[in-house]
Amino acid sequence: MKTYQGHIVDVVRHEIFDGELVVEDGRITQIKSCELPKDGKQWPYLMPGFIDSHVHIESSMMAPCEFARVAASHGTIGVVADPHEIGNVLGIEGVNYMIQSGRLSPFNYCFAAPSCVPACGGGIETSGAVIDAAGVEELMARNDIGVLGEMMNFPGVLGNDPEVMRKIRAARAHDKPVDGHAPGLVGNERLRYALTGISTDHECSTLEEGHACVSAGMMVIIREGSAARDFDKLSPLIAESPNMVMFCTDDCHPDDLVRGHINQLVKRAISEGYDFWNILMAACINAQRHYRLRWGLLQEGDAANFIVVDALHPHFRVLKTVIKGIEVYDCNTTFGSLLPSIRNEGINGTYDYPNKFVASPLTVDDIHTELKVSETVHIMSATDGSLYTGHEKVKITGNPFEDSRYPWAEVQKIVVLNRYELNARPVVGMVRGFRLTHGAIACSVAHDCHNIVAIGSSDEYLVKAINRIIEMKGGQVAISDDEMADLALPIAGLMSPLSGYEVAYRSLQLREMAHKAGCKMKSPFITMAFLCLPVIPELKITDKYLWDSKNMKVIEDSTAL
Repeated sequence: MKTYQGHIVDVVRHEIFDGELVVEDGRITQIKSCELPKDGKQWPYLMPGFIDSHVHIESSMMAPCEFARVAASHGTIGVVADPHEIGNVLGIEGVNYMIQSGRLSPFNYCFAAPSCVPACGGGIETSGAVIDAAGVEELMARNDIGVLGEMMNFPGVLGNDPEVMRKIRAARAHDKPVDGHAPGLVGNERLRYALTGISTDHECSTLEEGHACVSAGMMVIIREGSAARDFDKLSPLIAESPNMVMFCTDDCHPDDLVRGHINQLVKRAISEGYDFWNILMAACINAQRHYRLRWGLLQEGDAANFIVVDALHPHFRVLKTVIKGIEVYDCNTTFGSLLPSIRNEGINGTYDYPNKFVASPLTVDDIHTELKVSETVHIMSATDGSLYTGHEKVKITGNPFEDSRYPWAEVQKIVVLNRYELNARPVVGMVRGFRLTHGAIACSVAHDCHNIVAIGSSDEYLVKAINRIIEMKGGQVAISDDEMADLALPIAGLMSPLSGYEVAYRSLQLREMAHKAGCKMKSPFITMAFLCLPVIPELKITDKYLWDSKNMKVIEDSTAL
């Protein structure tokens, strides 16, 4: 038995009172009001912990148990996790790995069944696995799966595609929610999308889209991740529709995660003057109600999942995080965590991590391109902090890779290589926005099929970076002149077995090396990874084609680049 005293934040009755709570066998057995000793001590606040309502843990490049260790230090007591990324690499085997790894730490997970593996089908890109409707039905029948993951194929939903609708019916048959993914959808199409049973969307990037979701009865998950940041545009919904809003990070890079998680959104909302109870609705309550979770709201009989903070102002600190009755985080311990780390051990104490990686090394000749004057080329335009890309059609008046007299001379090559087949032919395109002048970056995290993607200022740099990824069987690489930084990701080519803080440190080194090579983006690797996602407008690149994702069609002759 353990007793906690302080100012108790009751989110059910909307009141704060002085008292103490008793924890026994992982539950809160008693809460009582009492006068706190007036001994000059600054008494803390006890409140429900935060929940990330939609996250791909793989984007942290940490195994789930290590992700939990870091997230708990920021007051997160649970996540709704969609293992979509590893699903594209390993299928149901990958989903099982995430669940098994999660069990190594005292943390709350609601795992989703990935609904779109692959996102667009084998005719557009190559994935390592397929989870079809039969696979989804198998997953939805399991007790360790709580939701159908984001339904990215919204054209299939609107077109009543049989395979898509079968997946949705499987979720509804087991009375489990269905997450959405429909950027830009408003009006009657948004209503039709919602009427199929899809009840959330984290892809809203404008207040108009947010209002459309609420009007259609859908929960809006306000996203503030490492690449996509929508809090500023959508935060008015916290006041307008507090019962219809949740918070998420979606994709959170390791160096961002070690600095903060959902607590950052709570702090921003408090600083902007939103009602405190409405903020906690979005951060603590709505996810539990929507996903039918029983993680606790700091009431008698609830699971002992809560946090202890020093204040309720925008600069509050998390002092302790208690999950399942265990103090998993204490701000006074080394690295601020009591959770065990897997370090260099696999799930069964071995180094045999699940992966699928057989790509063959490249030569400079493999990515050589011939561009002729007067030829029209298609260029992706990337923006830091956004998943959307522009689509520019430019008539060549010189060599864009060499002739700096032209205003678009910052264009670089982008290369995507299929990692699931030997001797695959790379696809080469053109991108602007990264401004790499003397180096390259490469990664095996490339949404959603996670083939190898690289951007560089020369063919030599590109080949060197890509071949290092192949040598490591997955990872990240940054090259500047004669220097190289790298991070091996042997778990499905997506995650590292190292501690979260080590992964964050190496990620920072990689970003600094990319900066030395000329790229000033805050999140160059995540921005690059989303250049391969063919379901987000406007122009993307896969291991097979340059893809017009606005009109969902192949750019003709794109493989000739």
